[in-house]
Amino acid sequence: MTSSKIEMPGEVKADPAALMASLHLLPSPTPNLEIKYTKIFINNEWQNSESGRVFPVYNPATGEQVCEVQEADKADIDKAVQAARLAFSLGSVWRRMDASERGRLLDKLADLVERDRAVLATMESLNGGKPFLQAFYVDLQGVIKTLRYYAGWADKIHGMTIPVDGDYFTFTRHEPIGVCGQIIPWNFPLLMFAWKIAPALCCGNTVVIKPAEQTPLSALYMGALIKEAGFPPGVVNILPGYGPTAGAAIASHIGIDKIAFTGSTEIDKKQYNKILELIQSGVAEGAKLECGGKGLGRKGFFIEPTVFSNVTDDMRIAKEEIFGPVQEILRFKTMDEVIERANNSDFGLVAAVFTNDINKALTVSSAMQAGTVWINCYNALNAQSPFGGFKMSGNGREMGEFGLREYSEVKTVTVKIPQKNS
Repeated sequence: MTSSKIEMPGEVKADPAALMASLHLLPSPTPNLEIKYTKIFINNEWQNSESGRVFPVYNPATGEQVCEVQEADKADIDKAVQAARLAFSLGSVWRRMDASERGRLLDKLADLVERDRAVLATMESLNGGKPFLQAFYVDLQGVIKTLRYYAGWADKIHGMTIPVDGDYFTFTRHEPIGVCGQIIPWNFPLLMFAWKIAPALCCGNTVVIKPAEQTPLSALYMGALIKEAGFPPGVVNILPGYGPTAGAAIASHIGIDKIAFTGSTEIDKKQYNKILELIQSGVAEGAKLECGGKGLGRKGFFIEPTVFSNVTDDMRIAKEEIFGPVQEILRFKTMDEVIERANNSDFGLVAAVFTNDINKALTVSSAMQAGTVWINCYNALNAQSPFGGFKMSGNGREMGEFGLREYSEVKTVTVKIPQKNS
């Protein structure tokens, strides 16, 4: 999932003043949040695990325990699969449900998510250490839009008629493949849940959800930044976003710690130590540490936004997925060089190009071996467009019409047409 970001002169910067002017409209986390549901959801019911075991959930921003959750095991997965297969069996209520009704249910779910948006964003923030506003405006908004998008698709999954040779009438059907096991990634748990389950429900599948092991949730969308040799050196001063001054002002206005804007919290101590070790490897291998580079010396697993310059392709920080607030800056001289270097990776999820030169933008975007290429933007995701990677960055696509194809098989039906005797 390593991403490449190619920086060229002409990038448009965000306007902190405009953001500050709209602060009075910002939502707030739900105070004194009560965690009501900590059991396993199987067959439309909340259930205890078969083993009776639970595991603690900690807020990585404070190190404090939030709750205990039932721990699923093989027996629980087997029970969920059995329930899913029953729902998928011929003649079942779910299988016989009109496609338009499945769409109505997805719309209803979107309504409920919208109603409880602040509560869900607060829960996601507590569980993963993600800033509340990011969870509210990115994750939950994405969930709502994804559910509504696929609700509209539910009764529009069409086959086609095919003119074939001979006295035959041929048409195709798109049928659900059956019960699907899903692993929900760590970085956008609610959004990824919607990405994976909405098209499955739309196709008529019943899906089993298996949570993935939690890993760091609040990486700052930082990958490798490759900039032209002539790019102004001052670029390193604006990389951490709005910077600590604007961050502190925003935080003061909405009553939260400024660290939510100037630092990143990792999901647990193990990942925290791993990122610090990778930062030290950058120093040891000769990269120049421009800013950051250490923990913040407070409770929770916070790491400063970290920027390295003078990075070379063979360094660990350039090759490995850090999933933390670490930005590496590499230089290039020619377009051919940068394309070859950026593609010299086992991964190919996303890439980005920032330039005012449309010829450069189109040249790079067509040559980049990545599932998504952003031009003068980054992390611009939407429910309508397919998302997925090249090479080792995953198989298939999610979202859009392409996402539906992953959950269906195409069946060809051919009917012999009797001909009138002459």
